[in-house]
Amino acid sequence: MSTLLADRELLNLQPHHRWTVAEYHRMAEVGLLTEDSRVELIDGEIIEMAPIGSSHGGEVKYFSNKFAGQLSGHVIVSVQDPVVLDGYEEPQPDIALLRWRNDYYRIAHPHAEDVLLIIEIADSTLRYDRDVKVPLYAKNGIPEVWLLDIKNRQLEIYREPLNGQYQQRAYHSMGNIAPMLCPDAGIDLAEIFPNS
Repeated sequence: MSTLLADRELLNLQPHHRWTVAEYHRMAEVGLLTEDSRVELIDGEIIEMAPIGSSHGGEVKYFSNKFAGQLSGHVIVSVQDPVVLDGYEEPQPDIALLRWRNDYYRIAHPHAEDVLLIIEIADSTLRYDRDVKVPLYAKNGIPEVWLLDIKNRQLEIYREPLNGQYQQRAYHSMGNIAPMLCPDAGIDLAEIFPNS
């Protein structure tokens, strides 16, 4: 076994400090993290987020504008903002549809029970979004997650979290799709995947 491989295996066996959401926020308060820091807290680890490409950014703008127009005054459309899931997790999903609150969550970030739908846009982050973030959302009872796979031109829909796993998984590349908890709002996948 190579020395480098042995060192990595030993490092994986060493206990790691898991940062709490409170500690993570304290880092921002003292200036260790800034508003420009592209990070999120996943399972107590501070994870650097990938840069946003134009395709990714365009899809975020599409979904945010589409849902803001359809759900104005009924649901808050949150764009790349934190959602506190538990004491060790504060991801920043690309889009979150949140229960309406008159204070717009000024007092505290939304929690899992406030989320109606999470949308993750994946170009270079597909494996991470599918293998890490989707199970994280299921574990925390997020009722529905959409994962837009830009490269493969499909929308993965996850619903009905139970025991840390989604019971329903569907793949769509065409048709009209509406969130389960916002059935009057929806998107036409032909607008996202023209000529599919």
